[in-house]
Amino acid sequence: MHLELQGVTRKVGAETHLYATSVSLAPGEINVLLGPTLSGKTTLMRLIAGLDKPSEGSVIADGVDVTGVPVRERHLAMVYQQFINYPSMSVFENIASPLRIAGKLNEQQIRERVNAMAERLHISAYLERSPAALSGGQQQRCALARALIKEAGLLLLDEPLVNLDYKLREELRRELSDLFSSGSTTVVYATTEPLEALQLGGQTLLMHEGRVLQHGPTLSVFSQPCSVIAARTFSDPPINLFEANITDGVAQLSQDIRVPLHADQQSRIAGQRNVQLGLRAHSLRATPRENDFALGCSVDLAEISGSETFVHLKRGALSMVAQLPGVHDLSLGSESTMHFQPSDMFIFSSDGALIYAPEV
Repeated sequence: MHLELQGVTRKVGAETHLYATSVSLAPGEINVLLGPTLSGKTTLMRLIAGLDKPSEGSVIADGVDVTGVPVRERHLAMVYQQFINYPSMSVFENIASPLRIAGKLNEQQIRERVNAMAERLHISAYLERSPAALSGGQQQRCALARALIKEAGLLLLDEPLVNLDYKLREELRRELSDLFSSGSTTVVYATTEPLEALQLGGQTLLMHEGRVLQHGPTLSVFSQPCSVIAARTFSDPPINLFEANITDGVAQLSQDIRVPLHADQQSRIAGQRNVQLGLRAHSLRATPRENDFALGCSVDLAEISGSETFVHLKRGALSMVAQLPGVHDLSLGSESTMHFQPSDMFIFSSDGALIYAPEV
């Protein structure tokens, strides 16, 4: 299904939940809606599904205006963060229900399809149980299997993996990407997690306060955020941001911190004096490389997370977060020197528009 939104908005009373949005979503690729809670992801998804009608604008599916068509008459499937299953049916019958309603397969074909889908989602051992006898993660996999087996032209996934354990989330993300990479289904996947968007790939719609900030290939949106807000939305941990004055090719962050800019950065600034510099947490390093800039700081907090350490640092009025590989035993208040390449810094204008992005 080729889906096109033409200037769709959603207003509830005096509140605008979604501002005018025009995007085109192609089949055979995952379209990720990325943004924090209340950014408009679910509102947009409900308009796409036909659960709500836009206040203005049109929803076009394969060239046909379906704006007023109710959800039951559309060829779609949807999985919510809050899993929904039929409590009176077994897991097998939950998964098989779309196939039985369609009435196109015999009993043997239905059983083969259900068994194959259950194996893919690691719930083969639970097919005869009722959903109430499953864990939360298993119930979510049952709901996901029922949606996937329908092979609808449009599949909407609203944070569908949030209730699963880490290892299973990783496995299913890879399988979902493979499953839809060569199909004809239009997939829309909502998430609050930048890392999940990067792992899924495809296209990303970056959302903030009811607006689509940016839309394009996921890696392109990540590496070329159009604004400070876009960079904040697509960074976890949050991108480090610094106000700076530019004089003679040098960015002055404070009275004693002067970072020399590369020639390409200087040429992009084009005479602007006041800018914002952005540095992602993974660009800060504990060990220096050639041409690195050294920044002495004090440790405000060190969080060990698996094979990484997130270090919160201060230098005068400046604060920042470094994402360091490995486990680092750093005492609170201790002195630490971080290193980074000046060319790794994003440069934004004083009003937040992107001026320069590092090469990937």
